[in-house]
Amino acid sequence: MDHVTSEKGRVFFVDGPGGTGKTYLYKALIATVHSMGFLAIATATSGIAASIMPGGRTAHSRFKIPTKINDESMCNFTKQSGTAELLHSARLLIWDEVAMTKRQSIECLDRSLQDIMGCDEPFGGKIMTGSSCGPRGTRAQITNAILQRSYIWDWIRKIRLTPNMRAQSDPLFSQYLFKIGDGVEESPGDDYVCLPEEIVIDYDEEKGIGRLVADIFPDLWTNVSDTAYMSSRAILSTKNEYVDQLNSKMIEMFPGPSKMFYSFDSVEDDQTNNYIDFLNSLIPNGLPPHELKIKINYPLILLRNLDPHNGLCNGTRLVVRGFQNNAIDTEIVGGQHAGKRVFIPRIPLSPSEDLTLPFKFKRIQFPVRLSFAMTINKAQGQTIPHVGVYLPEPVFAHDQLYVALSRGVPRKTTRVLAKPNKLLDPAN
Repeated sequence: MDHVTSEKGRVFFVDGPGGTGKTYLYKALIATVHSMGFLAIATATSGIAASIMPGGRTAHSRFKIPTKINDESMCNFTKQSGTAELLHSARLLIWDEVAMTKRQSIECLDRSLQDIMGCDEPFGGKIMTGSSCGPRGTRAQITNAILQRSYIWDWIRKIRLTPNMRAQSDPLFSQYLFKIGDGVEESPGDDYVCLPEEIVIDYDEEKGIGRLVADIFPDLWTNVSDTAYMSSRAILSTKNEYVDQLNSKMIEMFPGPSKMFYSFDSVEDDQTNNYIDFLNSLIPNGLPPHELKIKINYPLILLRNLDPHNGLCNGTRLVVRGFQNNAIDTEIVGGQHAGKRVFIPRIPLSPSEDLTLPFKFKRIQFPVRLSFAMTINKAQGQTIPHVGVYLPEPVFAHDQLYVALSRGVPRKTTRVLAKPNKLLDPAN
């Protein structure tokens, strides 16, 4: 705060795994800066992270960072624009998940701030605070894009957060999570780790899922319309394949009438559409299925940033309150917009550019998926007090296991159904 009051420019990087209080720290900083009569701007790389901060916007939206970017790009605002005036008057800039974006985006903002401030110090002499996560892509793309490869890295003061604040009521579990996140938990072999017995459900291919659901969603049928009950529970898994299996089972068990919505699939550069059945069978990452079956009070997760300013971000959790032919009436159940009723429309959707299809695929559908269960990646940045983890195969890495286990709070509200490795654990 000394830097804020004295306007001494500095770049900070807050490093720490999920649950260590980065979002709480940012909210405290924003409230303190505002109480002093100064302006703080809160942004994040992902829409869901931006939605849980006061006045949060995605960094690309707030800073007008171009979609296609290179090492010489500048932000899309001029010195006379409203964005430039806003940034000029801000005392503190926060960019949550900054390490999740490409270094070129961060360098683009640095150049633009130096330009509008007329100062060649980092970020034009502004106080900039960011936090960690990781970019995605091939190994070569990640290596080139990470923040550590940027010239900015040498200017940054690093701050490390370690205690898991979500599990502070359970110190032993908090310590266990810390070891998992750092990859130093003792391994019985082949990079496996032992899970605490208290959170493990005995693996049974037929009955195991039922036990997991019963533990995470006790008395489900009497609480289906309780927003607080539904928003505080979820089951996580590694792949969309397993998530879809869980949701298919749950939608059939869920009470009430259902409605099926079918997508319209097409190929943009081929008007014949002779392979419609093949298109309908595709469920690329980030796209809803061709057949979307929903029921009243069933939880959904949003797949696109429809209106981040009003809480409709990629990853926002919703509950169905009604449906028509071309709109789904939903209620937001998490973040600062919880309780807000919103209508979700059908929109045209396309998969990411790295999908290996020989044509341009387009699907018109509601941008949602069922979310009694969701992928671990989708849950990142969210707190889920009662969390179940379904692992029919090992997680990709220790940090993914950390993300899954740290969504909850103590051991007593965390359950894991994991297929055991019989070579390492013959008893199972």
